[in-house]
Amino acid sequence: MSNTSRISLLATVGLLVMTAVWGSTFVLIKGVVDRMPVADFLAVRFIVAAIAMFALFHRHVARLERRQLLRGMVLGVLYGCGQLLQTWGLSLISPSVSGFVTGMYVVFTPILATVLLRQRMPVTVWLAVALATFGLALLSLNGLSVDLGVWLTLASALLYGLHIVALGHWSRADEAFGLSAVQMAMIALVCLLATAGHGGPVLPPDRSAWIAVLYMALIAGAGAMLMQTWAQAHLPATRAAIVMTTEPVFAAGFAVAFGSDVLTWRMLCGGGLVLAAMYLVELMPRREPPAEAIHHEV
Repeated sequence: MSNTSRISLLATVGLLVMTAVWGSTFVLIKGVVDRMPVADFLAVRFIVAAIAMFALFHRHVARLERRQLLRGMVLGVLYGCGQLLQTWGLSLISPSVSGFVTGMYVVFTPILATVLLRQRMPVTVWLAVALATFGLALLSLNGLSVDLGVWLTLASALLYGLHIVALGHWSRADEAFGLSAVQMAMIALVCLLATAGHGGPVLPPDRSAWIAVLYMALIAGAGAMLMQTWAQAHLPATRAAIVMTTEPVFAAGFAVAFGSDVLTWRMLCGGGLVLAAMYLVELMPRREPPAEAIHHEV
């Protein structure tokens, strides 16, 4: 295995670990936002994450060029707005429907990469997108009413797709620490501004809420952003998006493991299709590298 292949495999494993962490948060988020406003929860979560990241990586931020600083700010605004829309949507719909609609960034990502970056997608990528979408539907849906929560979550999926495409185009491995910290600061600022209407964020109401917020700030927030930024320096955007569609698979797995759900044929079939999609774009040997494999600016 070449060094490039090893790094690509490591990036894939990193994204899988990250999505496993994300998959563990759906029920936690639902529980916390039932007891405090959405924007307040997100503001506290990402302020804690931003403080932690700047404490660790302020020197890396100082070494970023002005252009990368601005790009990090744009990426943070995209992700922060996506988080607000997704969490507001989750407060109105079930976690399973939220998981499916959020996962629609797997459809938006190749479309955006094709339109914005003029990248030509191999047939296997579009087949993988179709498999992942069908798998997400089997895994998550028992009927779908298109109400406000769904529209908010769909808008967040579009922003996540745009974030994945832009991050894949702009991220460089040697700048991952600094770029992650800048993004986190902007996410915190976006969420903090969303609380301005009622005078700033309300703190978590009790110990269990604080534990959930700290886990989502430090592990599912700062740690996940760092891993995604580094991994997307080594993976094309569409491949990264399809790997990240394993999030609902992990969410279902955690639900079964902790006794809050039972294993069903829909879970097995849907999860199998998502994993098959990931195999198509990431693990299957290629005779020729796809056109999108070169995704950085020259």
